[in-house]
Amino acid sequence: MSEKPTYEELEQRIRELEQTESKRKRAEKTLRNTRNYLSNLFNYANAPIIVWDTKRRITRFNHAFEHMTGFSAGEVSGQELSILFPESSRNESLGKIQHTLSGEYWKSVEIPILRKDGDVRTALWNSANVYAEDGVKVIATIAQGQDITDRKQAEHALLEAYSIINRSPAVVFLWKNAEEWPVEFASDNVKELFGYTVDEFRSGKVSYVATVHPDDVERVVEEVSTFGKEKERKEFFHEPYRIITKNGEVKWLDDRTYIRRDENGNITHYEGIVMDITDRMRIEEYKKKLETQLQQAQKLESVGILAGGIAHDFNNILTTILGNVSLAKSEVTPENELFDLLSEAETASARAQTLTRQLLTFAKGGAPIKETASIKDILKESSSFVLRGSKSGCEFSTSEDLWPAEVDVGQMSQVINNIVINANQAMPKGGIIQVAAENLIIEDRHGLPVKPGRYIRISITDQGVGIAQKHLLNIFDPYFTTKYEGSGLGLATAYSIIKRHNGHITVESRLGVDTTFHIYLPASEKAVPEKEEARRMKGRGRILVMDDEAPLRKIFWRMLKNLGYESEFAKDGAEAIRMVKEAKEAEKPYDAVILDLTIPGGMGGKEAIKKLLEVDPEVKAIVSSGYSDDPVLSNFQKYGFKGMMPKPFTSQSLSKVLHEVLKGEKG
Repeated sequence: MSEKPTYEELEQRIRELEQTESKRKRAEKTLRNTRNYLSNLFNYANAPIIVWDTKRRITRFNHAFEHMTGFSAGEVSGQELSILFPESSRNESLGKIQHTLSGEYWKSVEIPILRKDGDVRTALWNSANVYAEDGVKVIATIAQGQDITDRKQAEHALLEAYSIINRSPAVVFLWKNAEEWPVEFASDNVKELFGYTVDEFRSGKVSYVATVHPDDVERVVEEVSTFGKEKERKEFFHEPYRIITKNGEVKWLDDRTYIRRDENGNITHYEGIVMDITDRMRIEEYKKKLETQLQQAQKLESVGILAGGIAHDFNNILTTILGNVSLAKSEVTPENELFDLLSEAETASARAQTLTRQLLTFAKGGAPIKETASIKDILKESSSFVLRGSKSGCEFSTSEDLWPAEVDVGQMSQVINNIVINANQAMPKGGIIQVAAENLIIEDRHGLPVKPGRYIRISITDQGVGIAQKHLLNIFDPYFTTKYEGSGLGLATAYSIIKRHNGHITVESRLGVDTTFHIYLPASEKAVPEKEEARRMKGRGRILVMDDEAPLRKIFWRMLKNLGYESEFAKDGAEAIRMVKEAKEAEKPYDAVILDLTIPGGMGGKEAIKKLLEVDPEVKAIVSSGYSDDPVLSNFQKYGFKGMMPKPFTSQSLSKVLHEVLKGEKG
């Protein structure tokens, strides 16, 4: 039988028990505090944390996870994890969950999370497993995430922006400074614009400034290097300039370069956005050229109107001079010395008539009044006339059987004059101009912009300085000239005349050697009419003449009287219509009516003929005009006339047209 403990022993045991209880309480308190601390760490951690069991059920998550998902603990606790995954990626995410339950760990695994409101957030997850006491069996998994949605969106936006830049016509550059322009960044589409790759720029193999056109580089470097150095200066550079690409092509760029500064206001880098504006600049240049040409054309039109009026008045004066000369000439015999003097005056008047026709061509570019003519004669006469008194001479080479052509002799002479003048000016010290003409059958294979058929090719070659290749395409443009003197209209006029003759003109040149113009004119099937001896054919009949100038009415009266005709006169179309009507009613109709085309302030011949045909459909009307290249003269039948007579004219030409009209040989 054991001994009973003493009182002292009992007290000692009680004290020990009290101490043990106190330790237990302290331990429990410490445990509670630790649990509270760990719980607070779990719940208030900045990163979202979630725990799930082996059946993939959610057992716990913290406030950060609630904030990320929008779910409260009561809504998802005990729910399967699939509730947190978007349908599109649910199976993939559950597969990754299953791997953790097999003992694997997550390290920065990207998993999308479906929020309560339907939005999707993306997070990177790291995981750890909780094991049973045996240290083998997994009983739960805890995972900590990092919401990277905003970063992903920013990356996506950056990639999209970069993709847009690379697809856009604009090229983006980053430069560290503006002195040397080293390229730190360039968008991928830089090669399309510059021909150089991004690597060639970034490696320093080619510097940006080296691509700028030599004529623009000084201006651009100065502007870019100084525009951001003073605070009051603008914060971006915007200038158009040219570059030379890797293959040597010249392009225009629109450059907007911006300054980027740090928090202290110091420049960190330059950001440039450049775009190809070559087409736009070419259009602007073309528009300016057109505006200049329009202004010049408007001036030329005013000069042309003046020139046309002068030519018209001059032809009227020449009509009086030439008419009186021809009348005086008819009063003397060829043996008389006065006959020769009058013949010289007649020749001079005819030459003056040619000059007025050229003036009209310059002023109006009228339709050619064609006749069957010898090109050989035109070439010799026009070339020799131009070179008279110059240091240059002509060598002619024309086919013996050269075909004739239907041409306006005056206009064609002007073409030859202009080209030979240019050839002479190209040889300041003089030289030989070779003028050749030959027959040519043009077929489609020749590639000329004319219809296939029989043509005459005229070639005019000088031994001058030649024309630069870059100017050859512009040589026929109005106002284009490389000479200090001249208007640049000569070759443009020549081109226009040849086109109106259904022909073509080309040029070829060797710089410092020679230049050759080739003219292609349709050949005529007709023979050149033999020159008739100028003679007056007398006749009989009553002639009404409508003209507003008294001196011309007087010369008409004298010519018609000498030719055997009776004549009456009207000052304008209205008076002529009245007189024709009265004569018809009196049964004394006029045998022919001569109508001046232009009556200042009154009715002219073009309007009068319409009304005359209403009065008398059989009226035999002849149109006359000092505007010798007026379309009405070249197409007189179309307007109802039976004949035409350009001013100036002689008694012989008047008698001829009257004879043809009255005998019905024309019209």
